Amino acid sequence: MCRIRKHRTIITLLIIFSGCSGMQVSGSAFPDKPVLRPQIKGPWWQVAGNPDLEEFTSPGQQPVDFALWQAKDGTWQLLSCIRNTKCGGNTRLFYRWQAKNLTDINWKPMGIAMQADVTLGEQKGGLQAPHVIKVGNVYYMFYGDWIRICLAKSDDGKIFTRVLNENRQPDLFSGPYNNSRDAMVLVVDEKYYCYYTGHLTDKNVGADFCRTSQDLRNWSEPAIVASGGRAGGTKYSAECPHVVYMPGYKRKEGRLEAPQGKGLFYLFRTQRYGKNNVSSIYASPDPLNFGINDDRFFIGTLDVAAPEVLKHKGQYYIAALLPSLKGIRLAKLKWVPVEAEDGTSRILK
Repeated sequence: MCRIRKHRTIITLLIIFSGCSGMQVSGSAFPDKPVLRPQIKGPWWQVAGNPDLEEFTSPGQQPVDFALWQAKDGTWQLLSCIRNTKCGGNTRLFYRWQAKNLTDINWKPMGIAMQADVTLGEQKGGLQAPHVIKVGNVYYMFYGDWIRICLAKSDDGKIFTRVLNENRQPDLFSGPYNNSRDAMVLVVDEKYYCYYTGHLTDKNVGADFCRTSQDLRNWSEPAIVASGGRAGGTKYSAECPHVVYMPGYKRKEGRLEAPQGKGLFYLFRTQRYGKNNVSSIYASPDPLNFGINDDRFFIGTLDVAAPEVLKHKGQYYIAALLPSLKGIRLAKLKWVPVEAEDGTSRILK
């Protein structure tokens, strides 16, 4: 999982990954390097399909928002929210797959991993959008229960138990909008940044939020980090926020050299699922500002929904839903400079 290595220079930033969906960052300087954009590299391969849920199986069920990480024993884990099942309530539960290698196709189904526990205040059938990071030797899973963002943990990275607060509940926070969901966590200078979404049904408005914490228990008030603009202003136009930190790169003879100091934060924001799936991408020097009804940080789109980006053995990968909403896929990813109108690399100052 993610680790931090701090070089004893002022501006050098380096991120070390070993297959995580959460990312840890050292440094917070402003960028003076070319803006990059993600680009799919090569074909997709399917890693998960529509699972057999036994008595909960429904013809209309769909694997949707998911988490991808490497467990303690080195195996790769995939946990997806399956919606429109027969589990009752809001129809959602978590299902898990496992593989020896990240590049394997058709990972092994491991069964239902978690269902909502109404005795702990969770909404029946309300589990949404898991996300897993590793801190030290402990794996933490953030998830939604239809109203709140909640927390669970694991020692092996496979079996998770809820972390209960002083009220004997697993929730960390909720609001300010309804249906707080789609949490993901980035670590910046040893501070946790939890990005998530929510919407106001009566106003048909959605937004991406962020709260910060030093200890995973006490969280700041929410800040709106993205909403509106060309991606839309409806309650479903700011889904699945996923933030990636990229260190600054230098371009030489048409190629990108090794990391060269200051970098940018990249927000992937899904606005449409299914056949015409699409996510908008923003690049910003500030992890708390990707544009409020403002497209100055917009750098393009990818035809994906609910993406997760990770790096393993020097190669970036992207995971996303199948356009059919019947499974989950993976592809290699590369980063290329965004060109300005004059043909030079675009610089964000």
